[in-house]
Amino acid sequence: MAVLKNHPAVETGHVFHSRLEIVVPHAASKETMRALKMAADLASGLAPVRLIAIHEVPYPLPLDAPQVSVEFLEQRFQAGVEASIDIRLCRDTRDVMESQLSPNCVVVIGGRHHWWPIAAMRLARRLERLGHQVVFTN
Repeated sequence: MAVLKNHPAVETGHVFHSRLEIVVPHAASKETMRALKMAADLASGLAPVRLIAIHEVPYPLPLDAPQVSVEFLEQRFQAGVEASIDIRLCRDTRDVMESQLSPNCVVVIGGRHHWWPIAAMRLARRLERLGHQVVFTN
């Protein structure tokens, strides 16, 4: 797994010394933007907000040369919300999310409630089983 540096969405002079962190995993664009706005409201300047965007790179390509440029991904996630953007390139997305979460984080997941479990709901349940605090936005 290649790791890229954090990319600030909006730079500010705030320095956080809190161990609490609010994390928003990228899903669909509309749901992620709603989750980012909710995370910013929850944080209220008390904790940092981090968007984790996991981008799967197909095996024929080198891991450090995805199909879509990292600059394009950075621009795609600019939301006008004070958050750091953490883009991770990998081959398999399943384990990357769990390895990127600190024990004291709150995860805000955007999605729609359905009577059948969609990917966002399955992720929320898996993270709750691992002991994370999960907020599911509709």
